[in-house]
Amino acid sequence: MRPLDGVVVVSLEQAVAVPYATRLLADLGARVIKVERPGTGDFARHYDSACGEVSSYFAWTNAGKESVSLDLFHPDGREVLDRLVARADVLLCNLSPRVWDRLALELPPSLIVGEMSGYGWDGPYADRKAFDALVQSEAGLVSLTGEGDVVARAGISVADIAAGVQLHAAVLAALLQRSRTGSGVRLRLSLFEALAEWMHQPVLYAAGTGAAAPRSGAHHPSIAPYGPVACADGTVHLAVQNDGQWQRLCELVGLAPQERFATVASRVEHREELQELLEHAFSGLTATESLAALDRADVPAALTRPITDLPSHPQLDTWVDVRVPGGTARMLPPPVAGFEWSPSAVPALGAHNDAVLRWLGFSDEELSWLRARSVL
Repeated sequence: MRPLDGVVVVSLEQAVAVPYATRLLADLGARVIKVERPGTGDFARHYDSACGEVSSYFAWTNAGKESVSLDLFHPDGREVLDRLVARADVLLCNLSPRVWDRLALELPPSLIVGEMSGYGWDGPYADRKAFDALVQSEAGLVSLTGEGDVVARAGISVADIAAGVQLHAAVLAALLQRSRTGSGVRLRLSLFEALAEWMHQPVLYAAGTGAAAPRSGAHHPSIAPYGPVACADGTVHLAVQNDGQWQRLCELVGLAPQERFATVASRVEHREELQELLEHAFSGLTATESLAALDRADVPAALTRPITDLPSHPQLDTWVDVRVPGGTARMLPPPVAGFEWSPSAVPALGAHNDAVLRWLGFSDEELSWLRARSVL
């Protein structure tokens, strides 16, 4: 048995944030019914064509769901939606606040409702479009990422992921609360607030020191050596965080005690000189040889690998084939072990129309009527 077996989640979702939250719920056993636009569906289906007929984003965030294509604003489509809401334990939505308000759904008191917006429902940014890179910019993440004068967005959709993870956790808490009280709850979350929560540390650093941490590329802005070091054929990434690790690194590379490298702060101040010494020390070794030497010396380090190496990483041996429209994609199971899980397919658009509507009580004749009127 899985923790959320029997829980029905209806999601009016698109893009990444809410779809990621509902995929996490599906991993735990929830029945997730994804409502999409007829014809085109969730626009994230078509970001790229890396996974059969769907995008890498869509395959990642939609495994294990059922897809219903439904015209929400057709009167007959509205009847379908009302029946879905009546059968749901959880209703999630990241359509625009304008569309959500226009739906004006009647929400049962026991229903857990989660609404996600870009910047919130009030304030000067309430009506602004919000996508991951824009939120990274507004929350200050882009200003901290990059090197020197060059800024960069984070290489993954971190605002969407932050919001999805926090919504997922809130839904689990709400389900627990409802089991005790019988009452639902209305949850509200914005991409901007979710990422702002993750920006607490750099905000506290800037407030306490009077300046933002400098952009340092792959190096740590306030610890050294903590970053990449070039070797003969690649790169190792050091993470030296205390005096014991520093002393062992010095012994490994033959670096005599020096005042300019005596403390973390002084090593950061003289980072460029330290980097030259370290790269000279490792220049005659391959990355694999360097990592082995660092491991023997008990100095924290890792190889800097390309993303194309991840599927063959020696620490990951649990990849599974997941069916996607038009093929299969190799994916990982949930990272937290302990619950039953099996790989489930990524749905084609509207693949579950008939099954879900029959579950709602629609007859075959009514299904034919809805298809004829392009409601489905």
